[in-house]
Amino acid sequence: MRVIYFSDTFLPKVDGVAISIKNFSERLSQKGYEFIICCPEYGEGDFDRMNDRIYVERFMSAHLPSYPDIKVVFPSPTRITKIIQDFQPHLCHIHTPGLIGQYAINATERFGIPSIGTYHTLISEQDTYISLYRILKLDKLFMKINKFDKTLTLKNLLKFQKFDKFNIQKKIILKLCNNFYDRCDLIISPSHLLKQQLLEFGIKKPIAVVSNGMDLSRFKGEIKNCSKDYKLLHVGRISYEKNCDVIINAFFEIQKQLPTSTLTIIGDGPALPSLKLQASQLKIDDKVIFKGFVPNSELPEIYPQYDLFITASTMETQGLVILEAIACGLPAVGVTAYAIPELIQHGVNGYNAKPFQSQEMAELALKILKEEELYKNFSQKSLEIASEHEISKCVSKMEEIYLSMKDFQGKRKKTTFLNLFLT
Repeated sequence: MRVIYFSDTFLPKVDGVAISIKNFSERLSQKGYEFIICCPEYGEGDFDRMNDRIYVERFMSAHLPSYPDIKVVFPSPTRITKIIQDFQPHLCHIHTPGLIGQYAINATERFGIPSIGTYHTLISEQDTYISLYRILKLDKLFMKINKFDKTLTLKNLLKFQKFDKFNIQKKIILKLCNNFYDRCDLIISPSHLLKQQLLEFGIKKPIAVVSNGMDLSRFKGEIKNCSKDYKLLHVGRISYEKNCDVIINAFFEIQKQLPTSTLTIIGDGPALPSLKLQASQLKIDDKVIFKGFVPNSELPEIYPQYDLFITASTMETQGLVILEAIACGLPAVGVTAYAIPELIQHGVNGYNAKPFQSQEMAELALKILKEEELYKNFSQKSLEIASEHEISKCVSKMEEIYLSMKDFQGKRKKTTFLNLFLT
């Protein structure tokens, strides 16, 4: 079977979407599937094939001014048409709704190719990076930080970081995303909770749930006992919508009761300067360790060194780093937003606070860290929850979906397809 992928992000840039594409394409290629991955060019580190059955077509791209890590891809309709005509794909799988995704869905409709769209990212929760006002404010902020402007206060800093939960700009972005995904023949959600949310958003097309999965031969742990060092960990892109400032505020409260505790933040991104300033002004910068970017290959050895994973993100469609952490046996604290409660199950392997409530997050983290038997039970449950996301199981489910669509042409649904994987 020949499958063409379209994505606004891919390796060598490492993120959840890129890792998902890599995992599924590699494993399915071992079963004889052929792939072309259409994605951005990055320059250094680019490659044009992963193996003899996976080819990579890269398109010109540019950095988003307000967030250099995000690439805006400039696809060529003529080139996409030629790739499709030469490759003759049985299926088109679109992983992002950006420009390259828009060209892809147009091409599938033109050539009658069955299409799948995976809802990897809640674009509406990233509106901060496409707001002109936001861009200007951030540029001014970074200039102040770089010049060590003493007039920049924590209060002024944090008011730039928060944006209202569901403003008009978010609604417009959400409507555009819904229109895009409703042009696909099937939508894949990485989690059941996200599927429920998409239905509430008004998505009309069938939605199948397929976890992004986890290679448990790499990320594997055992039942843990909490150390007396109380080492907290956050891993991920350090961007504003991840709300790492809430984590630092929570850790400030934790420090009052557990002075030996530390917080390690792994990752890089535009919010990093403001977080360092925040830790400094709270006078806990000696306890908050910013490690920057760490290659994914090193993470399986890192997670087991910590006691608790913590996240305040309100936009996760699944949360790859959460899955990695619990697969290594860590209890976790998160928030009641989108898909997080599916991996961090309240009272089972951790707790979820209300979004942006740092005091509540601190109290829940302290409860886990202080109660030895509770901690051990949560660690065991984390391993059990992670085991449900073994990558081989997810690949098998994805393959069944692909095969069900092989002969599905245009908008004509096979009767056997209608009831597949919709629960």
